[in-house]
Amino acid sequence: MKKVFLSLTILCLAIVSCNSTKSTVNKVDSLEGTWELNYITGPRIAFEGLYPDKKPTIVFDLKENRVSGNNSCNSYMGALKVKGKKIDFKDAKLAMTMMACEGQGGEIYMSTLEKIDSYSISEDGKTLNFIMGDIAMMRFTKK
Repeated sequence: MKKVFLSLTILCLAIVSCNSTKSTVNKVDSLEGTWELNYITGPRIAFEGLYPDKKPTIVFDLKENRVSGNNSCNSYMGALKVKGKKIDFKDAKLAMTMMACEGQGGEIYMSTLEKIDSYSISEDGKTLNFIMGDIAMMRFTKK
């Protein structure tokens, strides 16, 4: 009886440990792809006023370890710096096109992006939050 109980306990632990590893890998993989901004904190201008024509996007390419996107006017690209839930755009040395843009939306997007130090993804994998300290600064939806 003791051997059966011990065997079942070991089997349960093995199943649980394998399952927890899978979810961690899936979380990192779920960062891959294109995300569209639907919320940004800080500005006193309504979101629709900041981005009347085109919402900013961010694209993660984990295989190439690259990030790119559009701030609603200019395109940007650079090296991706992610470790666990930590993410760094400040030292990523993002290159950006320099088109003349109306409004402040693009500038606000880029300056907020540089402040981000971590991220979280919803359980369903459809919402990405960029966080500074413990404050959610930006929210994206998977495209």
